[in-house]
Amino acid sequence: MKGTMLSEHALLELYQQGNREAISQLLERHSRRLRDYMRMLVKDNDVADDLMQEVLIKVVKVIDEGRYTDKGRFLPWLLRIAHNRVLDHFRAQKQVKSVSESSAGFDVLGNMNLAEPSIEDTLISEQQAAEVRMLIEMLPEEQREVVRMRYYEGLSFKEIADQTGVSINTALGRMRYALINMRQMIKEKNLAIC
Repeated sequence: MKGTMLSEHALLELYQQGNREAISQLLERHSRRLRDYMRMLVKDNDVADDLMQEVLIKVVKVIDEGRYTDKGRFLPWLLRIAHNRVLDHFRAQKQVKSVSESSAGFDVLGNMNLAEPSIEDTLISEQQAAEVRMLIEMLPEEQREVVRMRYYEGLSFKEIADQTGVSINTALGRMRYALINMRQMIKEKNLAIC
């Protein structure tokens, strides 16, 4: 596959036949355009990079679920998903800026809400955290590393890719498979993790 410029349709078919490199090649082909587009809209490189990773995860998920129909318009479809994700980001930012009294720690009468979590709430939280750590430990090393770096160290997917020496798409793929594996383990073990 290296050295030849396969069409988007051919790459999608190869991916659906199990060739994981095909989706990486397809996404890499459009990554610069996607990154530039998102940076232009968001005007913050770090936020744009994080949103881009979310877009790429969604694109792969939609393709995996068989919901993408190839009509020779992959790039416009990709940019439409990116545009919608940016809109969602701005909507969320707008909602974050309007803080209600109750969410700021005050009740209806303007009194500070000083109630601490109950012992039961604390124990449940600790148990859930322990179960999540157990699930992470059961992941393959590459997936475990990406989860740790993303959720415990707060790194962007670009930073993860740089530190692990892989492409952004590979880092995204590892995260995706880690989440799939963890969901499967939660089902198999019948855990109640919120």
